Amino acid sequence: MQFAYLPNCSTDDAISTTLHLSLTHLESKDTYVRMLFIDFSSAFNTIIPQHLIEKLSLLGTNTSLCNWILDFLTGRPQSVRIGNSISSTTTLSTGAPQG
Repeated sequence: MQFAYLPNCSTDDAISTTLHLSLTHLESKDTYVRMLFIDFSSAFNTIIPQHLIEKLSLLGTNTSLCNWILDFLTGRPQSVRIGNSISSTTTLSTGAPQG
């Protein structure tokens, strides 16, 4: 279910829907629900990948997934294009790609 970029939808809607679905699921015998909420709060440009991975590991996130996320977030080449001009490339190891 998507909540981002929709009119009149918010984080509150996503949380309410998730909570409702989880509680409905838990009404069945011998069931459980695992949830992970990550709120970057507009901090995409300040994410330090190693710190994020440490926190995800402490939460029990699979090592392979942590390694994939770390690989995705580190060593990204970036340049800027304005018209026909392109800046030199720099490598980023903080923040997260957006868009």
